[in-house]
Amino acid sequence: MQPVTYTIDASGRTLGRVASEAAHALLGKRTAHFVKNEVLPVKVVITNAKKLVISEKKARATVYRHYTGYPGGLREMTMKEMTDKKGIEAVVIKTVDGMIPRNKLRKERMKRLTVEA
Repeated sequence: MQPVTYTIDASGRTLGRVASEAAHALLGKRTAHFVKNEVLPVKVVITNAKKLVISEKKARATVYRHYTGYPGGLREMTMKEMTDKKGIEAVVIKTVDGMIPRNKLRKERMKRLTVEA
């Protein structure tokens, strides 16, 4: 099967709509060769990520958490803080990552996602 590249223009669209479209394409559900247990040669490029529509309320209310494994190691970061610190690309990647099934193929599928500001 030939490699397929999907380009998603994020300008003027909401984060969830763009992320779900990207996750759908990464899983290979847009192709006729969809198989659950294989990573298909599909690449997804999200362009104009800085032009995403994210409300101020959403940016303040959305909290990303991770646990370091140590006592008192719960780390929290709001979407606004993550955007300022790591860029909007990190927020888009984290959102798409949350929509991919948690299995052995997840890492390989996420390697095929590119986000451009």
